[in-house]
Amino acid sequence: MPQRSSSGSSRSAFRPRPVAASRPPPQTVNRAPPPAKAQPSGGGGGGSILGAIGSTIADAVAFGTGHAVAHRAVDAVMGPRTIKHETVVSEAVSASPVSKTMTSCDIHSKAFQDCVNHFGSEISKCQSYMDMLNECKMKSSGSMMAA
Repeated sequence: MPQRSSSGSSRSAFRPRPVAASRPPPQTVNRAPPPAKAQPSGGGGGGSILGAIGSTIADAVAFGTGHAVAHRAVDAVMGPRTIKHETVVSEAVSASPVSKTMTSCDIHSKAFQDCVNHFGSEISKCQSYMDMLNECKMKSSGSMMAA
């Protein structure tokens, strides 16, 4: 097949070769200056003691404020905290004078009951507690008869 020429012009099909772009020289990297040396807090002429105390107070105030804000935020979500104070009325205060002598025997009775609960079927180990309870009951009934 014969070659075809386009538009009949005598142009050659020469295409210039791209010239390699010359690279610019590498740029120097801008670096941060070295950190400043820390000043000693001692005798080197650093901050004053009053400045340190003031800074500590400011930190404490900021911490306290943040703490209070956090409590308020928790209260807003969870509801306010309530504290209930309960008072227990002593039996000795509300008891009559006759019962006061029984309270001393109640101590022996409780000791005997604790012993029985601890040793179970070996009641012989609790004999001394039983003797103290009986002696207390004898004294309290004797003082009631004398009155």
